[in-house]
This record gives sequence, structure tokens and C-alpha cells, in this order.
Amino acid sequence: MAVITMKQLLEAGVHFGHQTRRWNPKMKKYIFTERNGIYIIDLQKTVKLIDDAYDFIKDAASDDGVVLFVGTKKQAQEAIEEEAKRAGQYYVNHRWLGGTLTNWNTIQKRIKKLKEIKAMAEDGTFDRLPKKEVALLIKQRDRLEKFLGGIEDMPRIPDVLFIVDPRKERIAVKEAQKLNIPIVAMVDTNADPDEIDVKIPSNDDAIRAVRLITSKMADAIIEGRQGEDDAPVTEDTFENTDDQVDSIEDIVEAVEGDNDSTDAE
Repeated sequence: MAVITMKQLLEAGVHFGHQTRRWNPKMKKYIFTERNGIYIIDLQKTVKLIDDAYDFIKDAASDDGVVLFVGTKKQAQEAIEEEAKRAGQYYVNHRWLGGTLTNWNTIQKRIKKLKEIKAMAEDGTFDRLPKKEVALLIKQRDRLEKFLGGIEDMPRIPDVLFIVDPRKERIAVKEAQKLNIPIVAMVDTNADPDEIDVKIPSNDDAIRAVRLITSKMADAIIEGRQGEDDAPVTEDTFENTDDQVDSIEDIVEAVEGDNDSTDAE
């Protein structure tokens, strides 16, 4: 059984790409059709590629791999943080700091500073310092927490990156490529799929689409860590297969009536 059904993808709006004038020709093979000036992603291919991505991340997790979730756009921030935490992994959901991967030693120094300030707040040091100095330390702590809190406990450079919108996260993509770190990513119709090792053709602007796919990547990690026999059973396991969307033609029919509600631009 597929990790995600076409019906689930359809309901989350995964099929809506960008406007036809905003596309990358390299995504052509993942596009089924165009409706009202918007490209419609071929969900039959997306279903299979999600399975591939799930297996890839599950295998990495089973080998104790470190997975870094990256998504700094507003639509992705909450899902990226929550699903990474649920899977016991790490995340960047605000601005990607240049050198996060390629200058890891410097990043570790900033993380050390963050931990030092947190310790000062907890051990009573703040109570013995001037208020002005404490205010500056709190401001520094909050800023470091915002950008580095999700990787504060990351033990090493990650083994895999999962990225929402690689066009926006181009610096992260370049750093991963430089270090030969494989990338799993949601690629919309305006992205370059050649930059991504494991592609998931998808609307990367709709909150529900981002949440659905990100949660499945977290599930893959949990399953990989626990072992297949001990994988958690969810309500999706008992999805009524008779109620699933059977073909891409069904999607086009739905699009005819749903196109006005797309989150894509």
C-alpha cells in the first residue's frame, strides 16, 4: 500500500503547481496538465516518489542517520518544527545562516554561546548581573534560539536534508551539495529537480500539503528507528481503499471545481 493515497494528496492540494508563466521546464515530466493558467502536478508520479522518499529516509534512520528538516517559509515553519521534534530530529525553520553546514565549527561556537546564556539564566547568574547586561544577554539568547534552537543538540553534520521549497532554501541546497549530503525535497513546478537527489513533486505553498508530506517523512524516521515490525499504526493504515482516488482523470475533474481555492500563486 502507498504511504499516502492520491485522495489524501488531492484533499491537501498537493496537485496545484504554480502559474504556467512561473515554471521550470525540467519539471515537465511531473506535470499532468494545465487548468486556468495553473499547472496540475501528476499525483500518480507523486505517490510513487513519496514512497521512494519514505524508504530513503527510513533506511537512513535505521542506520542511525541524522536528518535535518529545513523550511523557512511561513507556510512550513510550524510543520517543520513539530514533525522534526516528533521524530527526534533537528530543524531550521527561520533564516538559514550561511555556513550552517560548511562552517559547522563556527556554528558550534554560536550554539555553545546559546547554551552558556541558558545556563546563566537557570543557575541564578542573571540575578547577580546588572539589569542592562541581563537584557542584552536575553536579547542575544532569543536571537540565537530563533536561528539555532532547532540544531542546538544536533550531534554532527546531518546525513540527510529534507527541504520544503529548495528554491527558497538555495543556500542550504548548495551547502549540502558541497558536502555530498543527499537531499529529499518537495519540488514545485517552478523548481529545478536536477538539484535534488530524492524528489517529491508537490505544491510547496499550501500549509496542508507541507504538513502532510513532512509528517510522512517524520513517520519514516520513526519507523526506521523502531524497526518495521514495531512501526506505529495510524488511522491511515485502515484507510478505506474503496474511497481512494483511482486515476489522474479524477483529479482533473476535481480541479475543474476546486481551482479557485488553490493556495498556489
